[in-house]
Amino acid sequence: MRSPYFERLSEVKSDPRLRRLIALGDKAKVSQIIKAIVARSKRAGQFKSRFAYAPLILLYHRVAELPSDSQLLSVTPDHFAEHLEILRRYARPMALRDMVRALRENKVPRRAVAVTFDDGYADNLHNAKPLLERYEIPATVYVSSGYVDTSREFVHDTLEGLLLQPGSLPRRLELTFGEHTHQWDLGEHAHYSEDEYQKNRAWHVLKTEDPTARHSVYRSLCQLVYALSDAERRAALDVLMKWAGTRFACRSAYRVLGSEEIRILAKDGLVDVGSHTVTHPVLSARPSADQRDEVQRSKACLEEILDRPVSSFAYPYGTRSDYTENLCHRTRSRI
Repeated sequence: MRSPYFERLSEVKSDPRLRRLIALGDKAKVSQIIKAIVARSKRAGQFKSRFAYAPLILLYHRVAELPSDSQLLSVTPDHFAEHLEILRRYARPMALRDMVRALRENKVPRRAVAVTFDDGYADNLHNAKPLLERYEIPATVYVSSGYVDTSREFVHDTLEGLLLQPGSLPRRLELTFGEHTHQWDLGEHAHYSEDEYQKNRAWHVLKTEDPTARHSVYRSLCQLVYALSDAERRAALDVLMKWAGTRFACRSAYRVLGSEEIRILAKDGLVDVGSHTVTHPVLSARPSADQRDEVQRSKACLEEILDRPVSSFAYPYGTRSDYTENLCHRTRSRI
Protein backbone atom coordinates (compact mmCIF):
# COMPACT_ATOMS: atom_id res chain seq x y z
CA MET A 1 0.00 0.00 0.00
CA ARG A 2 1.35 3.39 -0.91
CA SER A 3 2.22 5.50 2.12
CA PRO A 4 1.90 9.31 2.05
CA TYR A 5 5.05 9.53 4.15
CA PHE A 6 7.47 6.95 2.74
CA GLU A 7 7.40 5.65 -0.79
CA ARG A 8 9.75 2.99 -2.10
CA LEU A 9 11.21 4.45 -5.24
CA SER A 10 13.41 1.76 -6.67
CA GLU A 11 16.04 -0.82 -6.04
CA VAL A 12 19.52 0.42 -6.70
CA LYS A 13 20.27 -1.62 -9.78
CA SER A 14 23.86 -2.43 -8.82
CA ASP A 15 22.69 -4.25 -5.69
CA PRO A 16 19.10 -5.33 -4.94
CA ARG A 17 19.82 -5.20 -1.22
CA LEU A 18 19.70 -1.44 -1.34
CA ARG A 19 16.36 0.30 -0.98
CA ARG A 20 15.71 3.99 -1.42
CA LEU A 21 12.90 5.64 0.51
CA ILE A 22 11.61 9.12 -0.06
CA ALA A 23 10.56 11.37 2.80
CA LEU A 24 7.41 12.92 1.38
CA GLY A 25 6.37 16.27 2.71
CA ASP A 26 6.68 17.69 6.17
CA LYS A 27 5.15 14.89 8.22
CA ALA A 28 6.26 14.00 11.73
CA LYS A 29 5.08 10.46 11.02
CA VAL A 30 8.34 9.85 9.16
CA SER A 31 9.99 9.89 12.55
CA GLN A 32 7.21 7.85 14.11
CA ILE A 33 7.68 5.11 11.53
CA ILE A 34 11.37 4.81 12.36
CA LYS A 35 10.61 4.79 16.09
CA ALA A 36 7.97 2.09 15.65
CA ILE A 37 10.32 -0.12 13.62
CA VAL A 38 12.99 0.14 16.28
CA ALA A 39 10.55 -0.42 19.15
CA ARG A 40 9.15 -3.56 17.57
CA SER A 41 12.59 -4.99 16.97
CA LYS A 42 13.73 -4.25 20.52
CA ARG A 43 10.70 -6.01 21.96
CA ALA A 44 11.49 -9.02 19.81
CA GLY A 45 15.03 -9.07 21.15
CA GLN A 46 16.51 -8.79 17.66
CA PHE A 47 16.45 -6.23 14.91
CA LYS A 48 14.46 -8.46 12.55
CA SER A 49 12.83 -5.86 10.34
CA ARG A 50 13.98 -5.06 6.83
CA PHE A 51 15.46 -1.91 8.33
CA ALA A 52 17.93 -4.08 10.28
CA TYR A 53 19.10 -6.43 7.55
CA ALA A 54 18.90 -4.28 4.41
CA PRO A 55 20.56 -0.87 4.37
CA LEU A 56 18.25 2.04 3.63
CA ILE A 57 18.84 5.14 1.55
CA LEU A 58 16.64 8.04 2.63
CA LEU A 59 15.80 10.43 -0.18
CA TYR A 60 15.08 14.07 0.55
CA HIS A 61 14.79 16.99 -1.82
CA ARG A 62 14.47 20.16 0.21
CA VAL A 63 14.81 21.49 3.75
CA ALA A 64 12.85 24.73 3.76
CA GLU A 65 9.82 26.60 5.04
CA LEU A 66 7.55 26.93 2.01
CA PRO A 67 4.06 28.47 1.84
CA SER A 68 2.91 25.55 -0.32
CA ASP A 69 4.46 22.29 -1.50
CA SER A 70 2.39 20.69 -4.23
CA GLN A 71 5.02 18.00 -4.96
CA LEU A 72 5.71 17.20 -1.29
CA LEU A 73 9.41 17.84 -1.74
CA SER A 74 10.16 19.88 1.35
CA VAL A 75 10.74 19.13 5.02
CA THR A 76 11.03 22.03 7.45
CA PRO A 77 14.34 22.52 9.26
CA ASP A 78 12.72 21.59 12.58
CA HIS A 79 11.39 18.31 11.23
CA PHE A 80 14.64 17.51 9.46
CA ALA A 81 16.48 18.03 12.74
CA GLU A 82 14.05 15.63 14.38
CA HIS A 83 14.70 13.03 11.68
CA LEU A 84 18.45 13.35 12.12
CA GLU A 85 18.20 13.09 15.89
CA ILE A 86 16.28 9.84 15.56
CA LEU A 87 18.69 8.47 12.96
CA ARG A 88 21.63 9.32 15.18
CA ARG A 89 19.96 7.68 18.17
CA TYR A 90 18.53 4.52 16.60
CA ALA A 91 20.30 3.91 13.29
CA ARG A 92 23.82 3.73 11.90
CA PRO A 93 24.15 6.71 9.55
CA MET A 94 26.89 6.33 6.98
CA ALA A 95 28.01 7.91 3.74
CA LEU A 96 26.50 6.30 0.67
CA ARG A 97 29.95 5.62 -0.81
CA ASP A 98 30.87 3.76 2.40
CA MET A 99 27.62 1.81 2.28
CA VAL A 100 28.33 0.68 -1.28
CA ARG A 101 31.86 -0.35 -0.28
CA ALA A 102 30.55 -2.26 2.73
CA LEU A 103 28.04 -4.07 0.53
CA ARG A 104 30.75 -5.18 -1.84
CA GLU A 105 32.74 -6.50 1.11
CA ASN A 106 29.70 -8.05 2.81
CA LYS A 107 30.33 -5.90 5.87
CA VAL A 108 27.21 -3.74 6.09
CA PRO A 109 26.41 -2.91 9.71
CA ARG A 110 22.89 -3.38 11.01
CA ARG A 111 20.61 -0.36 10.92
CA ALA A 112 22.74 1.21 8.18
CA VAL A 113 21.14 4.35 6.71
CA ALA A 114 22.41 6.82 4.12
CA VAL A 115 20.90 10.29 3.68
CA THR A 116 20.60 11.68 0.15
CA PHE A 117 19.11 14.71 -1.58
CA ASP A 118 17.95 14.93 -5.20
CA ASP A 119 18.00 17.95 -7.52
CA GLY A 120 20.46 20.28 -5.75
CA TYR A 121 18.28 23.04 -4.32
CA ALA A 122 20.27 25.80 -2.65
CA ASP A 123 18.65 25.08 0.71
CA ASN A 124 20.62 21.81 0.79
CA LEU A 125 23.63 23.97 1.67
CA HIS A 126 22.02 26.75 3.65
CA ASN A 127 19.44 24.78 5.68
CA ALA A 128 20.34 21.09 5.53
CA LYS A 129 24.11 21.10 5.88
CA PRO A 130 24.24 22.96 9.23
CA LEU A 131 21.91 20.31 10.67
CA LEU A 132 23.92 17.47 9.15
CA GLU A 133 26.98 19.00 10.80
CA ARG A 134 25.20 19.29 14.15
CA TYR A 135 24.34 15.58 14.17
CA GLU A 136 27.49 14.50 12.33
CA ILE A 137 25.51 12.66 9.68
CA PRO A 138 26.97 12.42 6.15
CA ALA A 139 24.87 12.89 3.04
CA THR A 140 25.04 12.82 -0.75
CA VAL A 141 23.47 15.60 -2.84
CA TYR A 142 22.62 14.79 -6.46
CA VAL A 143 22.70 17.92 -8.62
CA SER A 144 21.03 18.52 -11.97
CA SER A 145 23.90 20.43 -13.51
CA GLY A 146 21.92 22.28 -16.18
CA TYR A 147 20.28 24.43 -13.50
CA VAL A 148 23.55 25.43 -11.83
CA ASP A 149 24.39 29.14 -12.18
CA THR A 150 21.15 29.83 -14.07
CA SER A 151 17.93 31.71 -13.40
CA ARG A 152 15.80 28.63 -14.14
CA GLU A 153 13.47 26.83 -11.78
CA PHE A 154 12.51 23.18 -12.12
CA VAL A 155 9.45 22.91 -14.32
CA HIS A 156 7.09 21.77 -11.54
CA ASP A 157 8.09 24.82 -9.50
CA THR A 158 7.47 27.18 -12.41
CA LEU A 159 4.09 25.60 -13.10
CA GLU A 160 3.13 25.93 -9.44
CA GLY A 161 4.15 29.60 -9.48
CA LEU A 162 2.11 30.27 -12.61
CA LEU A 163 -1.03 28.30 -11.79
CA LEU A 164 -1.38 27.88 -8.04
CA GLN A 165 -0.65 31.40 -6.82
CA PRO A 166 -3.39 34.02 -6.39
CA GLY A 167 -4.09 36.26 -9.37
CA SER A 168 -5.88 36.29 -12.72
CA LEU A 169 -5.18 34.23 -15.83
CA PRO A 170 -6.94 33.89 -19.18
CA ARG A 171 -9.80 31.43 -18.90
CA ARG A 172 -8.77 29.13 -21.74
CA LEU A 173 -5.41 27.52 -22.41
CA GLU A 174 -4.32 25.58 -25.49
CA LEU A 175 -0.96 23.82 -25.86
CA THR A 176 0.35 21.54 -28.60
CA PHE A 177 2.83 18.77 -27.80
CA GLY A 178 4.00 17.04 -30.96
CA GLU A 179 0.90 16.02 -32.88
CA HIS A 180 -1.49 16.42 -29.94
CA THR A 181 -3.26 19.60 -28.92
CA HIS A 182 -4.57 19.94 -25.39
CA GLN A 183 -7.17 22.41 -24.19
CA TRP A 184 -8.19 23.46 -20.70
CA ASP A 185 -10.81 25.80 -19.29
CA LEU A 186 -10.15 27.44 -15.91
CA GLY A 187 -13.76 28.52 -15.67
CA GLU A 188 -14.55 30.51 -12.54
CA HIS A 189 -11.04 29.90 -11.26
CA ALA A 190 -9.44 32.03 -13.96
CA HIS A 191 -9.35 34.50 -11.09
CA TYR A 192 -7.84 32.94 -7.98
CA SER A 193 -8.32 34.96 -4.82
CA GLU A 194 -6.00 35.14 -1.83
CA ASP A 195 -8.68 33.49 0.29
CA GLU A 196 -8.95 30.56 -2.14
CA TYR A 197 -5.18 30.22 -2.23
CA GLN A 198 -4.95 30.09 1.57
CA LYS A 199 -7.76 27.56 1.69
CA ASN A 200 -6.07 25.24 -0.85
CA ARG A 201 -2.36 25.77 -0.28
CA ALA A 202 -1.99 22.49 1.63
CA TRP A 203 -3.06 20.56 -1.50
CA HIS A 204 -0.51 18.21 -3.04
CA VAL A 205 -0.38 15.78 -5.96
CA LEU A 206 -1.00 12.67 -3.85
CA LYS A 207 -4.48 13.91 -3.03
CA THR A 208 -7.10 12.20 -5.15
CA GLU A 209 -9.24 15.28 -5.73
CA ASP A 210 -8.34 18.66 -7.22
CA PRO A 211 -10.01 21.58 -5.44
CA THR A 212 -10.04 23.87 -8.50
CA ALA A 213 -9.58 23.74 -12.26
CA ARG A 214 -6.16 25.31 -11.74
CA HIS A 215 -5.02 22.29 -9.75
CA SER A 216 -6.30 19.95 -12.45
CA VAL A 217 -4.40 21.88 -15.12
CA TYR A 218 -1.28 21.85 -12.95
CA ARG A 219 -1.50 18.10 -12.51
CA SER A 220 -2.06 17.53 -16.25
CA LEU A 221 0.77 19.82 -17.33
CA CYS A 222 3.27 18.21 -14.96
CA GLN A 223 2.48 14.80 -16.41
CA LEU A 224 2.75 16.08 -19.97
CA VAL A 225 5.97 18.07 -19.71
CA TYR A 226 8.00 15.57 -17.67
CA ALA A 227 8.54 13.32 -20.71
CA LEU A 228 9.55 16.19 -23.02
CA SER A 229 13.05 17.12 -24.05
CA ASP A 230 14.56 20.20 -22.46
CA ALA A 231 14.03 22.23 -25.65
CA GLU A 232 10.39 21.15 -25.77
CA ARG A 233 9.90 22.05 -22.11
CA ARG A 234 11.40 25.50 -22.67
CA ALA A 235 9.14 26.05 -25.66
CA ALA A 236 6.07 24.97 -23.68
CA LEU A 237 7.00 27.29 -20.82
CA ASP A 238 7.46 30.17 -23.27
CA VAL A 239 3.92 29.60 -24.56
CA LEU A 240 2.62 29.47 -21.00
CA MET A 241 4.38 32.72 -20.11
CA LYS A 242 2.83 34.48 -23.09
CA TRP A 243 -0.57 33.05 -22.18
CA ALA A 244 -0.20 34.25 -18.59
CA GLY A 245 1.15 37.63 -19.71
CA THR A 246 4.27 37.39 -17.56
CA ARG A 247 7.98 36.67 -17.62
CA PHE A 248 8.38 34.35 -14.68
CA ALA A 249 11.68 35.00 -12.86
CA CYS A 250 13.41 32.41 -10.73
CA ARG A 251 12.41 32.90 -7.10
CA SER A 252 15.24 32.84 -4.57
CA ALA A 253 13.55 30.12 -2.51
CA TYR A 254 13.42 27.81 -5.54
CA ARG A 255 16.87 28.23 -7.04
CA VAL A 256 19.49 25.52 -7.49
CA LEU A 257 22.98 25.66 -6.03
CA GLY A 258 25.57 27.77 -7.81
CA SER A 259 29.08 26.55 -8.60
CA GLU A 260 30.69 28.18 -5.58
CA GLU A 261 27.94 26.87 -3.32
CA ILE A 262 28.58 23.34 -4.61
CA ARG A 263 32.25 23.70 -3.72
CA ILE A 264 31.36 24.95 -0.22
CA LEU A 265 28.85 22.12 0.22
CA ALA A 266 31.45 19.46 -0.56
CA LYS A 267 34.65 21.00 0.79
CA ASP A 268 34.86 19.30 4.21
CA GLY A 269 33.82 15.81 3.05
CA LEU A 270 30.67 15.48 5.13
CA VAL A 271 28.53 15.97 2.02
CA ASP A 272 29.36 14.23 -1.21
CA VAL A 273 28.07 15.47 -4.58
CA GLY A 274 26.72 13.19 -7.28
CA SER A 275 25.27 13.80 -10.72
CA HIS A 276 21.56 13.86 -11.50
CA THR A 277 21.61 14.49 -15.27
CA VAL A 278 21.75 17.90 -16.90
CA THR A 279 18.09 18.78 -17.42
CA HIS A 280 16.25 16.30 -15.15
CA PRO A 281 14.42 14.38 -17.89
CA VAL A 282 12.60 11.07 -17.76
CA LEU A 283 15.58 9.24 -19.21
CA SER A 284 13.61 6.24 -20.47
CA ALA A 285 11.58 8.61 -22.65
CA ARG A 286 14.65 10.03 -24.38
CA PRO A 287 16.68 8.51 -27.27
CA SER A 288 19.89 6.68 -26.38
CA ALA A 289 22.06 9.55 -27.59
CA ASP A 290 20.20 11.98 -25.30
CA GLN A 291 20.53 9.58 -22.37
CA ARG A 292 24.27 9.32 -22.91
CA ASP A 293 24.61 13.08 -23.20
CA GLU A 294 22.62 13.72 -20.00
CA VAL A 295 24.77 11.32 -17.98
CA GLN A 296 28.15 12.31 -19.38
CA ARG A 297 27.70 16.08 -19.43
CA SER A 298 26.32 16.21 -15.89
CA LYS A 299 29.29 14.22 -14.59
CA ALA A 300 31.79 16.35 -16.54
CA CYS A 301 30.24 19.63 -15.38
CA LEU A 302 30.31 18.69 -11.70
CA GLU A 303 33.86 17.32 -11.98
CA GLU A 304 34.97 20.65 -13.43
CA ILE A 305 33.29 22.53 -10.57
CA LEU A 306 34.74 20.27 -7.86
CA ASP A 307 38.08 19.49 -9.55
CA ARG A 308 37.74 15.83 -8.60
CA PRO A 309 35.98 12.71 -9.93
CA VAL A 310 32.22 12.34 -9.48
CA SER A 311 31.35 8.68 -9.19
CA SER A 312 27.74 8.65 -7.97
CA PHE A 313 24.56 9.07 -10.03
CA ALA A 314 20.84 9.20 -9.24
CA TYR A 315 18.13 8.71 -11.86
CA PRO A 316 15.56 11.53 -12.03
CA TYR A 317 12.13 10.51 -10.73
CA GLY A 318 13.42 7.04 -9.89
CA THR A 319 10.44 4.79 -10.57
CA ARG A 320 10.94 1.64 -12.61
CA SER A 321 9.36 3.21 -15.69
CA ASP A 322 11.89 6.06 -15.64
CA TYR A 323 14.92 3.94 -16.53
CA THR A 324 15.71 0.69 -18.30
CA GLU A 325 18.16 -2.16 -17.70
CA ASN A 326 20.22 -1.11 -20.72
CA LEU A 327 20.36 2.46 -19.43
CA CYS A 328 21.52 1.24 -16.01
CA HIS A 329 24.25 -0.83 -17.61
CA ARG A 330 25.46 2.08 -19.74
CA THR A 331 25.34 4.47 -16.79
CA ARG A 332 27.40 2.19 -14.56
CA SER A 333 30.03 1.99 -17.28
CA ARG A 334 30.30 5.78 -17.44
CA ILE A 335 30.16 6.78 -13.78
